[in-house]
Amino acid sequence: MSLLVKQVVEDYNIKLVSGEGGLSNKVLKAQVSRPGLELAGLFDFYEFDRVQVLGSKEVAFFGWLNKEDQEIRVDMLFKKSPPCFIFSRNAQIPEIFVRKGNEYNIPILKCQKKTSSLLSSLYQYLSSKIAERKSLHGTLVDVSGVGVLIRGKSGLGKSEVALELVRRGHQLVADDRVDVYQREIGVVVGEAPPILRKYLEIRGIGIVNVVKLFGAKAFKENKKIMLVVDLEQWDETSSYDRLGLENHTIKFFDTDVAHIVMPISEGRNTASLVEVAAVNARLKYMGENAALEFTTALDEELKRKNKLEE
Repeated sequence: MSLLVKQVVEDYNIKLVSGEGGLSNKVLKAQVSRPGLELAGLFDFYEFDRVQVLGSKEVAFFGWLNKEDQEIRVDMLFKKSPPCFIFSRNAQIPEIFVRKGNEYNIPILKCQKKTSSLLSSLYQYLSSKIAERKSLHGTLVDVSGVGVLIRGKSGLGKSEVALELVRRGHQLVADDRVDVYQREIGVVVGEAPPILRKYLEIRGIGIVNVVKLFGAKAFKENKKIMLVVDLEQWDETSSYDRLGLENHTIKFFDTDVAHIVMPISEGRNTASLVEVAAVNARLKYMGENAALEFTTALDEELKRKNKLEE
């Protein structure tokens, strides 16, 4: 996927200084480059296919160069046709960049943000826009800081579980359809399509707006998925994990995400179980494992009893 520079300018409210003819240039990569080495004359590692960001340090260094070196290095920067140049911190843009922007039809943009803040937010923004996406059937909820994707056949109560979780203070991200993308390896993010944001479909009630029911805190725009919970009707013939010693995962793109199958039946409070599963997944992520602690303690107790019997 790709993104036009024009869209970046509109979404970021960045000022266009020159190079208007290049607003249709395509941004193909989420990674951002700071061409400091290139300004010093080293172009062996020039990542020209990325958005180029220059801060006050780059501008200050450029000012130390003589006119001839400035002309040569700026030409080399522009000849590779990067999508655009963004100057952060409202930096004073050298006149040669303004001129070359018009000459090469490469937008020269100006932003108020600090360089570090711009680099971070721009990368996240571009990742969400450019990354390959998949649409999944399910419900995504932020439970105690853990993004939980709840899946299962229609009619099993995924939306009802989400409603109860939101009522308890957790946050809805998406219901029914979840758009997922990989921000980077190890980070898969989910969000709702724009038209479905803030809405839950509850059978017998209809469509509800969680923000109007529970306030702005009830909704979150996107969330990293850390746990996938597959709901299924309890089946006596199936074998369900009772200890939790095995760590099951499911793959999205290049990322493995923790995965559990949760049987549901009358008398089981599914929302509470999902809540506990989320916190337990968070503890495992931090290196805590209740199942391993239990089996280790049990082994030690059996060994102690065996010694007493000898």
